[in-house]
Amino acid sequence: MAGRIIALVGPSGAGKDTLLAGLIAARPGIHRARRVISRPADDASEPFESVTPAEFAALRAAGAFALHWSAHGLSYGIRTAEFAPVAQGRTVIFNGARRALTEAQTLFPALEVIEITVDPAVLAHRLAARGRESAEEIARRLARADLALPAGIARRSLPNDRTKEEGVARLIAAIDAPLPALTGAKE
Repeated sequence: MAGRIIALVGPSGAGKDTLLAGLIAARPGIHRARRVISRPADDASEPFESVTPAEFAALRAAGAFALHWSAHGLSYGIRTAEFAPVAQGRTVIFNGARRALTEAQTLFPALEVIEITVDPAVLAHRLAARGRESAEEIARRLARADLALPAGIARRSLPNDRTKEEGVARLIAAIDAPLPALTGAKE
């Protein structure tokens, strides 16, 4: 029996990596797909494989990625091998990008999507606390935070404005809930 593939998406600073870490601690049987990112390894927000832009381009050219996309001046990819646990009946979850969902759904027709939402004031505070971006870069991120998902993508919407524990509990509940039949519009 095949497992499930779940994309966790939402704006930068929504808490996706924090929620994923809490989920994996609570449900170690779920496989968190590790991303390859053209970002220095000193960023501890998530476990990822750090590569240079040239290394990323070489991996992409060699067909190493099942999915890849660019955002915020960086390249992101998920190696094909990260999805292997699905064939063993396991759930694979990954921190994805809204702009990559159409391609992901083409590759994985049974793809499930959980969209993390955050109040704009909370999001602004989280982005500033990370210390990665200037005020101008944060303003640009906030302007893109409410981008709609591509049409025809069914998803569960999960608010993450409160404590980490509440967010993780909501994520577990969303994973345990059946996929909504509604597509295209926000719930």
